[in-house]
Amino acid sequence: MSALPSESEPTPPPINTEEFRYGVAFALESIASGGDVCPAVEGPANCILGSGFGLGVRVGYRPRPWLFAGVYEFSRQQSANLLRLGILQQLRGEVRYYQEAGNRTTTYLLGGIGPMVYGDEWGIESGGAVAVLGAGVEYEVSSTTLIGAALAYRPLLFRQFTDEAGVRRANGYLGFGLAHLIGFEVTFEQRDVLPRW
Repeated sequence: MSALPSESEPTPPPINTEEFRYGVAFALESIASGGDVCPAVEGPANCILGSGFGLGVRVGYRPRPWLFAGVYEFSRQQSANLLRLGILQQLRGEVRYYQEAGNRTTTYLLGGIGPMVYGDEWGIESGGAVAVLGAGVEYEVSSTTLIGAALAYRPLLFRQFTDEAGVRRANGYLGFGLAHLIGFEVTFEQRDVLPRW
């Protein structure tokens, strides 16, 4: 005769549930390469786009095993004093694919794309596109609260611009330039199970 599960043990949600997700993320952006945004003659110490940290807000819909979400993230980037306060803003559409195993800890793959802008004190010096490709892990604290972490590669495609020192940046092919970031984020999310029709 099989033992009945204890009432204190959380029961994983059914595999066919649909959820509304929302939460915040604390993000670290490490510069892997300034690329065309930071000309080689300057050296890494004078790169206008350096590493940074910031905050993101995520809202999404999850039909298992997927999550489709919109993300707004802003981060304060080091700019070698070429900007007073370098702010990178990203607006991404993201997709996660979860490796469902019925456990409280779940891993996922993620991808995404969207527009971004970079400038001084919330201004816009240049804009372009950002993509995301990475993986993460999520832990179910309770039936409605989740915490997690993710690591992702983020290429940034900038439109050519000239900074206040007169240096032309992102001066690559067709007036665009590529930079490369490695992003790490710690997520805090809530989920509400949506009623079935």
